Amino acid sequence: MRYLEKFVLPSEDDEHDLAHRRAWEENGGYLDCGYPCMIFPQKQLSELDFETTTVLYGGNGSGKSTLLNVIAEKLNLHRGAPANGGELFAPYVAACDFRMDVDLYGDPLDVPAGSRIICSDDVFEYMLAARRTNEERAARTEEEKKQHAALKFGETLPFNGLRDYEAYRKQVLARQKSLTRRKFAQKFAGKQIRLWSNGETALEFFRENLKNDTLYLLDEPENSLSPKLQLEMKQLLEERARFCGCQFIIATHSPFLLAMRGAKIYDLDAVPVLPKKWWELENTRTYFQFFYQNRNLFLK
Repeated sequence: MRYLEKFVLPSEDDEHDLAHRRAWEENGGYLDCGYPCMIFPQKQLSELDFETTTVLYGGNGSGKSTLLNVIAEKLNLHRGAPANGGELFAPYVAACDFRMDVDLYGDPLDVPAGSRIICSDDVFEYMLAARRTNEERAARTEEEKKQHAALKFGETLPFNGLRDYEAYRKQVLARQKSLTRRKFAQKFAGKQIRLWSNGETALEFFRENLKNDTLYLLDEPENSLSPKLQLEMKQLLEERARFCGCQFIIATHSPFLLAMRGAKIYDLDAVPVLPKKWWELENTRTYFQFFYQNRNLFLK
């Protein structure tokens, strides 16, 4: 499914005008930072046409994340981690334009509810939050285990009305033979969130958070993933794009994600920026050359 059809960036003249205007409005003719101006005109990139899966490829500093953040701000997508900004970021976004695809009746589609940009920081924050939650629940579990013994073998608590109900109910549960001390502690302290390695937890984050019929901007989703898990991520994204009504715009270095079925790839290292095939890109050719030079080790 395709929701966003086209995104148009400010021209070099537009960038010059908004920078000049902002400088005089705010700082008497000076700017501390021109970001994100003068990134894309130098690459002769003025607009992008999207498919169901579109990949932004390029080295560090090529503008991949900047493009994702600009698109996310223009479309007012939900985000967790804040975007890199600056005094020109908001007017730059305002100068951008976009076009949505149309439905069967020729009417423009809306940005789907729940659409969002997901960055590495969002995944790492999920991991940290889950670990903090587990630590708190572990501490509460020990307290509940101690309380279980006191309630089970101690004196029966009085029950004189609604005010005593919760404490009395807790003791009744503690004395039930069918409710073990471990289950009692889990019931009142909360069950721990299951965590795996960083890579496995990151992949699980995407499995849980990618919903149907939604537009997603993903900034290097392969972070923390081993090659095997990157292949699983590739399959997950392909399935969500093909069968679940999702559109993806992805910034990535991963040769596995670059090889996604039907992906349109923009090479931001090239001037001008043009669509390329995944096997034409420097990153994937570097991998190929390395393994080809060492092919005798694999063919024994």
